[in-house]
Amino acid sequence: MAGATRFFHIIHPRYLLHDTGGAAHYDIPERLQVIQDILSGLNATGPMVTVEPTPVEEKRLLTIHSQEYLCRFEEVALSGRSYLGHPDNQLGYETYEIANLAAGAGLTGIDLLEKEPGGRIFCSVRPPGHHAEKAAALGFCFLNNVAIAARYWQEEYSRRRIAIIDFDAHHGNGIQSAFVEDPDIFYVSLHEHPFYSFPGTGYAEETGSGPGKGTILNIPLLSGAGDEEVKKAFAEQVEPALEKFKPDALVIAAGFDGHLLDDMSGLHFSTGLYGYLGCRIATLADNLCKGRLLSVLEGGYHLPSLASSVEEYCRAMIEKKQ
Repeated sequence: MAGATRFFHIIHPRYLLHDTGGAAHYDIPERLQVIQDILSGLNATGPMVTVEPTPVEEKRLLTIHSQEYLCRFEEVALSGRSYLGHPDNQLGYETYEIANLAAGAGLTGIDLLEKEPGGRIFCSVRPPGHHAEKAAALGFCFLNNVAIAARYWQEEYSRRRIAIIDFDAHHGNGIQSAFVEDPDIFYVSLHEHPFYSFPGTGYAEETGSGPGKGTILNIPLLSGAGDEEVKKAFAEQVEPALEKFKPDALVIAAGFDGHLLDDMSGLHFSTGLYGYLGCRIATLADNLCKGRLLSVLEGGYHLPSLASSVEEYCRAMIEKKQ
């Protein structure tokens, strides 16, 4: 890409109002505050633009979620109850609206990429999304932000072949179930082995079904796995698979809870690994799909390592240097 790469940070102040019941919950507002603070320093690498997303039309949510579930989610939030389905899924009066804005971040990012090719997008959102199923909240997630974005890219801009890379420490069961029979969506997940880790899905044998057989690549990592295991898997499995698939666009479920300081998993990733991932993913996007690359925040709960890891990832994505 010629000249400085434009970097768009998509975030909304209302994300901070998603009420998870206080500091005892992992998904606290400070997660986004530390990211916003540290990404302001990326101005030195080129122009950075902060963008507020717009809400999602209900028809876009219905491409992934059922009408009954959306009604139940909104009703529970507005009723004043404190969680949906399980106490992990804490919510407040405004959570339905805020989750809609979180889903809107990916769509706003896609619109920017289609109007201004070659930019880099990072969406700092909460609540996260990759565990959300068609009709169920799970693991702090209510709407499946990444899945909704992938469908939008297909339907609004006819980018039919979408590859999703999920490097959160936990398997994205909601993304997998949404696209398990879809031959045009390739889902790759590197995560802690489901024998040790929530939500108990993501075995290597899960490769898709029906017309989608072979379009899911799960890479479960043993507890204690670190940078070298991820780099080996990326070079030997992820990159060849995506080169064969030939995507029109890449969507990243960017979770940072595999960091060795984050107690949400037994993985031992360094901050520098996220720089490696940012560089390799940006290179893949430029080589395979003309730079169409959207990254959406998932997990990451140890505040200092979350901030530094997001910075490494975004910087490497922009500069394509590890």
